[in-house]
Amino acid sequence: MAVRDPLVVFTPSGKRGNFPVGTPLLQAARSLGVDIDSVCGGRGLCGRCQVLVAEGEFAKHGVSSSSASLSPFSETEMRFSRRSPLAAGRRLSCSACVEADVVIDVPASSQVHRQVVRKEADVRAIELNPVVRLHYVQVQQPDMHDPSGDLRRLCEALESEWSLTDLVCDLSVLQVLQRTLRAGSWQVTVAVHAAKQIIGVWAGLHDRGFGLAVDIGSTTIAAHLCDLQSGEVIGSAGVMNPQIRFGEDLMSRVSYSMMNPGGAALMTVAVREALCGLAVDVARQAGISHEDILEATLVGNPIMHHLLLGIDPVELGGAPFALAVDHSLTLRANVIDFKLHRNARIYVLPCIAGHVGADAAGMVLSERPDLADEMTLLVDVGTNAEIVLGNRQRLVACSSPTGPAFEGAQISCGQRAAPGAIERVRIDRETLEPRFKVIGSDLWSDDLGFNEATRATGVTGVCGSGIIEVIAELYLAGIINQDGVLDGRLSARSPRIVENGMAFAYLLHQGAVEMKITQTDVRAIQLAKAALYAGIALLMERLGIDHVDRIRLAGAFGSHIDVKYAMILGMVPDCDLAQVRSAGNAAGTGARIALLDLTSRPVIEALVRRIEKVETAIEPHFQQLFVDAMAIPHKTAAYANLRKVVDLPAPKESTSQSETRGRRPRRAGTPKTD
Repeated sequence: MAVRDPLVVFTPSGKRGNFPVGTPLLQAARSLGVDIDSVCGGRGLCGRCQVLVAEGEFAKHGVSSSSASLSPFSETEMRFSRRSPLAAGRRLSCSACVEADVVIDVPASSQVHRQVVRKEADVRAIELNPVVRLHYVQVQQPDMHDPSGDLRRLCEALESEWSLTDLVCDLSVLQVLQRTLRAGSWQVTVAVHAAKQIIGVWAGLHDRGFGLAVDIGSTTIAAHLCDLQSGEVIGSAGVMNPQIRFGEDLMSRVSYSMMNPGGAALMTVAVREALCGLAVDVARQAGISHEDILEATLVGNPIMHHLLLGIDPVELGGAPFALAVDHSLTLRANVIDFKLHRNARIYVLPCIAGHVGADAAGMVLSERPDLADEMTLLVDVGTNAEIVLGNRQRLVACSSPTGPAFEGAQISCGQRAAPGAIERVRIDRETLEPRFKVIGSDLWSDDLGFNEATRATGVTGVCGSGIIEVIAELYLAGIINQDGVLDGRLSARSPRIVENGMAFAYLLHQGAVEMKITQTDVRAIQLAKAALYAGIALLMERLGIDHVDRIRLAGAFGSHIDVKYAMILGMVPDCDLAQVRSAGNAAGTGARIALLDLTSRPVIEALVRRIEKVETAIEPHFQQLFVDAMAIPHKTAAYANLRKVVDLPAPKESTSQSETRGRRPRRAGTPKTD
């Protein structure tokens, strides 16, 4: 009677097969389609193919398995363990061979398509499948009887050991190939882009490759350096977008380009220099060179997108807001002067519409509203809010010109988020006295030790999240009414209500810097929040719905505001507060997903083509939606969910002109003259 070959079961995939005694586990796994990671090609050098015997899985799989089911520790494993000790029970699957029936567990760290958990707003999994892979090969040496070139023999080795075919090679790699092969004694590591393009070669084993995910915002640029083999973020940095000196908001930069010959080129140079500086910064954090970065993914709004690529954004300054290109782009990094590895590629995510850019596409890729039945609202809050609404059935998108007020600009005591800026505010309903927290301290202003804790930074201004909270608190305390008018009559009740020219203001802080919330400040926030809400309402009308099931606030500003106060102010429609939360830097996360998972790229490219674009500038109903949204939280919306958790004030009559020192509030949408 014939004796069967031992049965090998791989978990967690459950794939199984019979293999002759002496078969290396890595070979068995690959024959079954089990993807175990390896850079060195099974030579026991990289240590990425570690597995262990799953001794607790016997009964479940019907296999009587133990560590004795594998060959004893080999010299290869002992040599590797002396350099990097193997954890208890771990074996190198390229060296450990089958002796008897066995269940083998492939840990997540050894899986090629393993998932990387993201721990910002939502616990999410990113499938790790990078576009650039490293392959270690032994190349046949030349001899007098074989006239083939070094590149041909390198490609033959890659086909034989890694099943890579029809490869092409960058010229700059070819220029150093012969020297590198001989320096490595014909053993080299090759970086291959998209299984087609040889972009790098190193002598010997080179087992780490790096990629960069970048979110180019109009205010800030953020970059995350990732290890392409593990998916780990090993360095992050941000910098103010230097284009701010050409204009605070997007349309100001378009205007600069229109009015100044060569202005677009100046802004292009500025943003490219900032990108190079960020790459150097994050690489320094990780202890590598920026020239080790093999791939980058980029997102940004349409104007940032065009300026980065050296495209004049003038067409985006007026209807029909035509993009030069809306599909994704894969380019050599050096064509935009991005100083990474000499052959690094960049992938630029697709844009959705003239004012809904690749950053919104990144947000969609991060949050995937198309996978849910619930009606999901995604809002990237910035100087130009980008809004996506929908579910698996249908997706619509628009942008809304909120301006820079949410980020502290146009506010008398406003500033960008930095140590010393007020970020949280509470106002006593009886005394009207405020208390607040500043960035850089966990103490409230009425806590013992606050002055000492903030001595170094001081109290310097109010950032965006603080602006939202103080105005919402002014409303809850009855200091402003639903129309945003400061009630000057309360000056008899509290010294915090002070005359301010022709109107009144609320004195938030009296210190080295006096901080007042003026009538003009309130109106600037009303205008910004009304523009945001009106854009959302327009999308809800387009879908024929009267409510949303969940809301995600993205972007640097959206990540730090208290969602309850955003709803009290009326920035977003009513929703169960348990279903409203920050999505972190969703655009940047989308860029990171596109960096780490090659399969996500065709997904977002197809999704973007599905999204219906709504242009607020030509929608006749937008103005009425805007006017109704000027009220706090809204002129007509009931906000029933919000009222379950917050006691909203009853409508309050506006004070007369004389009681507000003769100042008449500006009508919504009219130009500011003060």
